[in-house]
Amino acid sequence: MLLAASALILLTLAGYAVLCTVQPFAPCRACSGTGTRKVTRRGIKLCRRCRGTRYRLRTGRRLTNAGRRLHADGTRHHPTRT
Repeated sequence: MLLAASALILLTLAGYAVLCTVQPFAPCRACSGTGTRKVTRRGIKLCRRCRGTRYRLRTGRRLTNAGRRLHADGTRHHPTRT
């Protein structure tokens, strides 16, 4: 039972990792993918969360990018000037 639950969790995480690789952007949840929000007196404004692009970076992709950046900063070769 524990093995099956662990396998299901790992399969779900692997599926999400593939999804973040194939489709790194998802529709914005704040504006439902429209890029705008209604303001009662002022009319329509751009969505604050997605800045009007209608898409947001997925959390898994954000973590992947941060990990890659951390690895690159820690292992980057800096040539010395002679």
